[in-house]
Amino acid sequence: MIPKLAKLRVARPTDNLSQITEMYVNGLGFKLLGRFEGHNGFDGSIIGHEQHNYHLEFTHHKGAKVGKAPTKDNLLIFYIEDEKVWRVSCQKMVEAGFTPVQSYNGYWDVAGRTFEDIDGYRVVLQNREWTA
Repeated sequence: MIPKLAKLRVARPTDNLSQITEMYVNGLGFKLLGRFEGHNGFDGSIIGHEQHNYHLEFTHHKGAKVGKAPTKDNLLIFYIEDEKVWRVSCQKMVEAGFTPVQSYNGYWDVAGRTFEDIDGYRVVLQNREWTA
């Protein structure tokens, strides 16, 4: 059983490490928590917020090419209840270089907006409170 206070790291490869790191830091207001180079041939960045129980890791394996996201339904979803905060967050995504796109699953367009990064991965900002 995973303890309640465990930290979650979501990791994915990229061919655009610097640009992706900058996009997510600026678009989602994350901080660069760590960076590594030459770790068994991998470079990477870890972003998030110190007090949150999750963070993102982007990696690049030197000499490897990973290409674009495998599907249009590879999503990170953030629920933002306050409409004013949600609108400002959507604007920051565009300013950071994310492209607004229609969601592959129309559910996410009802009360949210979907954005695609330069690798084809998508982030949904949902203007709702998440409930179980």
